[in-house]
Amino acid sequence: MDHQGQFRRAALELGIPDDEISRFTEHLRLSIRLSGGSGGVVVGQFGGLPRLPVGLAWPAAGGSRLPFVFAVDCAALPGVDGPGLPADGSLLFFLDHEEDHLTDDPGYARVVYVPAGTEVAECPAGHEIVSEEYDVSATLVARLPDWFDTDQEEDEDDLSPFQQQVARDLERDLPHLDELRALASDLWPPDGGLASACLGGYVDDEVMTSIAEQSLVGREMAGEIVIPVAKWYSHVEREKHRLTSEWMSLARFSLADEFYSGSFLIRHDDLAAGRVDKALSVTGFSE
Repeated sequence: MDHQGQFRRAALELGIPDDEISRFTEHLRLSIRLSGGSGGVVVGQFGGLPRLPVGLAWPAAGGSRLPFVFAVDCAALPGVDGPGLPADGSLLFFLDHEEDHLTDDPGYARVVYVPAGTEVAECPAGHEIVSEEYDVSATLVARLPDWFDTDQEEDEDDLSPFQQQVARDLERDLPHLDELRALASDLWPPDGGLASACLGGYVDDEVMTSIAEQSLVGREMAGEIVIPVAKWYSHVEREKHRLTSEWMSLARFSLADEFYSGSFLIRHDDLAAGRVDKALSVTGFSE
């Protein structure tokens, strides 16, 4: 479905200029919200046993099989405009949240893509079961970058020079920002109730900050740039702003009674090329 066209028509009916709508939709992304018990079209399973290609071993690390979290049938998911998930086949997500949280070893998180038509078989049961199996259906949710959040009542003096400039640019380029945000929320309402997982959209701000910091440290070590300590925060915000357009959230979900949160992120180019093995994992712990 042409979601951007749907949004543009609705915004034009509100009298918002076409060029302003275009600037807004450059940043509008739709996330696929997976939830159980809604009675919608089944698009995947959460928990239970994975169905892997015949002959492919259950992903493992540290001598143990990785817990299976969930799987989705890409062909059954609602389509979204712009970079997105594969058109068909299945994506399976595996994560040992405790080990992934404690180590930098990327081997404790894995995304497996199974092309359409591949012969698969259900793996035998083991202790690597995250939860009892249940079906999930999908709905779309509008997502915008964190720097679009004009509801934050921050004193301008608390913002970096770069953040202040971004705020001024938004005010100048999107005078109807509140109306546009409200329209997006009406068309694709925010999360309601409990979600098993969310696919697509923007990477969490905290995770994006970490990626930006690592990028700057790498560039400094390579001799590309030198950042004065007093300007580090502003440089991080600028780098995060730049990288936001390169990365997307592949999947976000909660685990272990919601004490742990799992997040897979990937570059648009890697996803478009089918390189799901390039996805990075960040596991958070709430206590």
